[in-house]
Amino acid sequence: MTHIDLDAAEAGFTASTDFTVGLEEEFAILDPATLEMVPRFDELHQAAEATDEVLATSISGELIASEIEIRSGRGSDVHDAIARQRDARRRLFALAEANGAWLGATGTHPWADYREIPNIDTEHYRRVVEGLQYVARRNNTFSLHVHVGIHGADRAIAVTDRLRGVLPTLLAVSANSPWIDGRDSGLHSARTQTFTKSFPRCGIPDVFGTWAEYRDYVALLARTNSIVEYTQVWWSVRPHVSFGTVEVRICDIQASAAESDALIELIVAVVAQTARDVDEGRPFAHPAPRLIEENMWRAIRYGRDGRLLDLDRLAEEPVDAAIERLLRWTEPVRGELGIAARLPADNGAQRQRAMIAAGATREEVYAASVAQTRQTYAQPQEVPS
Repeated sequence: MTHIDLDAAEAGFTASTDFTVGLEEEFAILDPATLEMVPRFDELHQAAEATDEVLATSISGELIASEIEIRSGRGSDVHDAIARQRDARRRLFALAEANGAWLGATGTHPWADYREIPNIDTEHYRRVVEGLQYVARRNNTFSLHVHVGIHGADRAIAVTDRLRGVLPTLLAVSANSPWIDGRDSGLHSARTQTFTKSFPRCGIPDVFGTWAEYRDYVALLARTNSIVEYTQVWWSVRPHVSFGTVEVRICDIQASAAESDALIELIVAVVAQTARDVDEGRPFAHPAPRLIEENMWRAIRYGRDGRLLDLDRLAEEPVDAAIERLLRWTEPVRGELGIAARLPADNGAQRQRAMIAAGATREEVYAASVAQTRQTYAQPQEVPS
């Protein structure tokens, strides 16, 4: 039985308010002594329900029992959403510590064996595992998702279409997963290779043009028994029919709270500036999918250390130059919304790779990341005005 109501979805976008923001961050649940992943989601969820009503409604389970997601709920703007998320993070980290668990924030766990990690026991994820088999069981990854409210279904599709070429730059900024299966993968985002390149209906979507075209696509999937829930469309950017948002799903989870907050601000600015460009009728030529895929590979392989194709000039440029172009392009809406997007000078993958180059073991590299996560996500911080 399908769980998709496309009439309600269109009404949701009609009722949506521009630039509301919702955040989702996924953390690994760890044994403090060994930093191994441990399947304790149900235990932590029950502890939250018993001790913290606010936190109980903010956490959610994901595919594996060793993962816990924290959600901001709908913020009136990016600052409100970040403030909500910071409060939820502090509550979550305190709860974990009180129950003898730590939380990790890298896109993959460096040495966990996916064959030994149980999946969460819910109807939705039982359906995912039954449908995808090895592809689902293999996916033990952790990411950041940002929802931005967009008024109007056609407008949400137009924004989604235009964001396709920006995704590799956002991935390069966020890369934070060089390790997987006990090995240095040689990549900067092994999470993306594991998840985005394996799941169906994932990665860079087609250009749809209108809500009617997108609606027909989702209706076809449902009619042909390809999906029974909308969330089985796993594109790296998608119109979220339940929330009336455009959801950006390309990024690795961030090792530090400051990185996460800055990346969230950048994503919101990119979505909002795209909406402004649509409203103003600014001309736009959709890049060829093969060129976006070339940039996706470069972001996966080299992260922020690499070079991307400038899709307008069709020439290489350093990732930092691509980031600067994003900041210049979004300057109008960042001024309007009070967004600074002060990105750190490096990202999690760069720091881990520097330690690897200096001879650190995988355990030392991961321990340093977990320490940074514990020190930053659990601390109160001011939201920039």
